[in-house]
Amino acid sequence: MALTGTYVPSKQQWVRDQVAEYEASEGARANTLRDTGYPIVVITSVGAKSGNLRKNPVMRVERDGTYVAIASKGGSDDNPEWFHNFVAHPEVELQDGAEKHTYTVRLAHGEERAEWWEYAVATWPTYGEYQKRTDREIPVFLLERA
Repeated sequence: MALTGTYVPSKQQWVRDQVAEYEASEGARANTLRDTGYPIVVITSVGAKSGNLRKNPVMRVERDGTYVAIASKGGSDDNPEWFHNFVAHPEVELQDGAEKHTYTVRLAHGEERAEWWEYAVATWPTYGEYQKRTDREIPVFLLERA
């Protein structure tokens, strides 16, 4: 089911620009994190308080059809804003290239979290560096096709 609501672009210019270019090109352009070469997907969520649609580029970490969203915020001591959206409204749209589908979101815990965290760090090693910057355990969300 498609999410409904008013799309409110990010306050951060680079996020707005990347999302716009990614969507306009069906993922053919602006498809890596700030030209790092590491692929991203765009996730649309419903705002926890506002109910508005929010779009964020997130590292592409996928295995067997399950995607992972790591709420690292670059190793900050607090979670990214989209963390609260996922918790409040655990249904999102994920665009991977030209493919867009609805996913159910859930927070991973315990052994499952550890396994997916290890996989995410193997996919994008910077996550390991982010964990060293904070005392909080960085949340790991699993996105499964609805």
